[in-house]
Amino acid sequence: MNQNTVPTIRARSNGLHGDDGMSTVEYAIGTIAAAAFAAILYAVISGDTIVGALTSLIQRALTATF
Repeated sequence: MNQNTVPTIRARSNGLHGDDGMSTVEYAIGTIAAAAFAAILYAVISGDTIVGALTSLIQRALTATF
């Protein structure tokens, strides 16, 4: 690289760091998505079908003969 290229690269790379505050928004969106996923997962797991299937699975495991 010649000496004229280095300042041009620095000038262009300095423009890439203009996302101040963006990480806060990303954390907020990630937190909301995680809470929504947890709510959906809780609704699915607390449903009668899943509870019955898990209960049946545990009962079969406890009464299995080897």
